[in-house]
Order: sequence, then structure tokens, then C-alpha cells
Amino acid sequence: MAGGWRALLRAARRYPWPTNVLLYAALFSAGDALQQRLRGGPADWQQTRRVATVAVTFHANFNYVWLRVLERALPGRAPRAVLAKVLCDQAIGGPVAVSAFYAGMSILQEKDDIFLDLKQKFWNTYKSGLMYWPFVQLTNFSLVPTHWRTAYTGLCGFLWATFLCFSQQSGDGTFKSAFTFLHMKEAGAVERPPEK
Repeated sequence: MAGGWRALLRAARRYPWPTNVLLYAALFSAGDALQQRLRGGPADWQQTRRVATVAVTFHANFNYVWLRVLERALPGRAPRAVLAKVLCDQAIGGPVAVSAFYAGMSILQEKDDIFLDLKQKFWNTYKSGLMYWPFVQLTNFSLVPTHWRTAYTGLCGFLWATFLCFSQQSGDGTFKSAFTFLHMKEAGAVERPPEK
């Protein structure tokens, strides 16, 4: 196991782009699989493939490039630079990522109106992200080495992807809708008599 971690660390330093992109996409896709499991239905691998497609073709690459652009524009780990990077990330990166996810999923699902989910859920999702991503990125920009930042974002994105995929499937982009669903599902499981 330790040898595998060392190999991964070497790969991230030697080949940062593909290593970070593949880790990010795998974690994002795993978030969709977890969301499906929490919802209790059968696994929809076609849906997970669509999420993986959006993650690998846009999100992972966008994050990889975006995080490097931020580091070049605002170098260092001084508090002022870190806060400036977080503000830029939330003002530019967040809206782009949310928009690309909803529009990309709608395109892959062949919906008639590819912007419907985006129009209905963007603001709620963006506001929900503001309760999560600034704290993630504070840690990312102040503690994580540059060559691991996309992978770290993917790790934290696992939880975000779970929420985002739920919102795209049946939520409204708010944490409240996700927690309400989980609470109702939990209450339903308690009330159901055991099967014989």
C-alpha cells in the first residue's frame, strides 16, 4: 500500500496534469455513485458515465488550469494572496463550474432545454457553494502544494459532487432539499416493518 502512495506522489510531481485530472474525475464520479446509493434506487451507471464525462472533459481540466492561473496571478501563501485567490475563485470559478455542470449534464441527457436546470437551480446551488467552497479553498491555497491542488479540490469535490448530482436529479440546489430528502428517507426506513 505504501508503495502505491509513493508511486502516486511521484506521478503527481512528474505528470501533474493527467494525475490530477484523473483523480478529480474519479472522485467526482464516485460522488454521483454515492448520491445514487443514498437515494436508494438501482445503480444507474449510464448517469455516472455522464457525470464522469462532464468531470473529465470540463471540470477537472478547468480546475487544473484555473488553479494555476490563480497561482500565477496571485502567487504565494500570504494571507492577502490567499484571500484574493478565494474571492476570485468564488466570483469567477464557482459560477463557471456550476453552469458547466448543469448545462453539460443536460446536453448529455439530451434534454430539450439544456439551460432549464441551470436557470432553475443556478442561484441556489451557487449560494450553497458559498457555504462550502471558500473554506475548502482557504485550506487549498494556504496548505496544499501546487501540484496537488486539483486532486485536493477533487477530494473535497467528492462531497460537493454528491450534493450537486442529487440537486441535478431531484433537488433544487439547496442544502435544505438534500437534508430534507435524507431525513425523510431515514424516517421512512424506521417506520417500515422488517421484511420476513
